[in-house]
Order: sequence, then structure tokens, then C-alpha cells
Amino acid sequence: MTKQLLHLVFGGELASPEGVEFKDLSKLQIVGIYPNYKAAYDAWKAAAQASVDNAQMRYFVVHLHRLMQPDTP
Repeated sequence: MTKQLLHLVFGGELASPEGVEFKDLSKLQIVGIYPNYKAAYDAWKAAAQASVDNAQMRYFVVHLHRLMQPDTP
């Protein structure tokens, strides 16, 4: 069994394309939580490509495993 390295993929419309402040926090989209970076990357890429017509939409991958165990390299 491989070690779980949880990743969160989420996104939403930014107030400005130059920043990372969201326009409306109530409209954030949680794409999902994934057991490894590869699965999270694939989900991020699919969500980003689906919103390519909106220049202010951004999706992010958060390394949850690093937040849960910050002392682990």
C-alpha cells in the first residue's frame, strides 16, 4: 500500500487576474480531495481547461499532507 499524500483541488473567480483574492468566497468550487499529486493534478487540469474561457477563474492544488504533518519532509 502506498502512503496517502492528500491533496485538495479548489478554485473560483478571482477579483483580479494579477492576484489570488477571490471575488465571491461563497462561490468557491471544491473539486475534490485526492490521494496523491498525480490524481490532484489531473483533476486540476480538467477543471482549469473547462473554465478556459474565463480569464479570472483559477484552480489551485493544496498539499494537505504538508499541513497535516508539517515536520515531515
